[in-house]
Amino acid sequence: MAPTPHQAKTAKAKLISGGKQPKARVARYLKTTESQLVEGGKGSLLLKGIRCSESMSTVLKDMRSVQAPHAKLLSKNNLIVPFDDAGQQSLEFLTTKNDATVFAMASHNKKRPNNLVLGRTFDRRVLDMVEIGILQYRSLSDFGGLPKKRLGSKPLLQFVGDLWSSDVNLKRLQNLMIDFYRGDPVDSLVLSGLDHVIVFTAVEASVGGQEAFPMIHQRTYYMKLKRDPQGGVAPVPYLTPSGPDMDFKIRRTQFASPDLWKLAMKQPQGIKAKKKKNQTTNVFGETIGRLHLDKQDIDNRSGKKSKALRLAEKIEKEEENAALEAELGQEEDEMNQEFEQAFGHSQ
Repeated sequence: MAPTPHQAKTAKAKLISGGKQPKARVARYLKTTESQLVEGGKGSLLLKGIRCSESMSTVLKDMRSVQAPHAKLLSKNNLIVPFDDAGQQSLEFLTTKNDATVFAMASHNKKRPNNLVLGRTFDRRVLDMVEIGILQYRSLSDFGGLPKKRLGSKPLLQFVGDLWSSDVNLKRLQNLMIDFYRGDPVDSLVLSGLDHVIVFTAVEASVGGQEAFPMIHQRTYYMKLKRDPQGGVAPVPYLTPSGPDMDFKIRRTQFASPDLWKLAMKQPQGIKAKKKKNQTTNVFGETIGRLHLDKQDIDNRSGKKSKALRLAEKIEKEEENAALEAELGQEEDEMNQEFEQAFGHSQ
């Protein structure tokens, strides 16, 4: 017999608590971490691998600055190999403990120098992971004295290049990057709140005449909106490089299966807008409605007529009657003439 939802929830809580019955305080906390119809900004967990160089530690610090206040950086090194089963279990435990949905783990060794693993979880399990190798990096400190983004501001994300729509790996990476940097979900934007833009440019690459993973250039700009000098209504953005900037390549990927991806993308019924009958929205956002009416008999219906129309109708009827009487009189005269010719006297 299949377990009830309550039993499944209790078993899941025990699994998260290390196989023990969770205390009341832990149970209350687990209730706050359950899935909701409307979720806030995704928390990110930034951690170091077995070996992490000073430059890769700087990468994590800059990522925390860019993603603040939804990012948490762990200072200690972790004996985690992300693409192993044991390593993924450790990542699932740490992300659950720190209430994080996306994570990034930096490491550095001879085989994979300047290595960064980006990933996200679904239902407390690892969903996607992408391992990238950083070829060139400029940190926030390299742009000293230049303006930086405000705390908690949402970025504008721009993906340049046809590869983002044609390459399968880059499609999923694009979706992952949006999850990393999107911040709090909002219904509307204020122009004064847009202060930085992150540009990802994908360039084809080849090794020994064979196609390889494309190189991706990430650039961050501080955006200042000023009045249009030509008199336009919309403000004009002025971009200033603010960092962090990096060039990287994809090394390894581990994406979710189609069934799991479909389950992760499924939206609950509660947030789906109810479809209104006979009502659609065009590409311009205008609402178009369709009305269904029975066939109307307008031939036998008479509306209110003005005085001039009533007088014209009266005159028309009098003229018709006069013409009819004249025609009848003419016919009568003709009949009398025929009778007089036939019988020699009138009627």
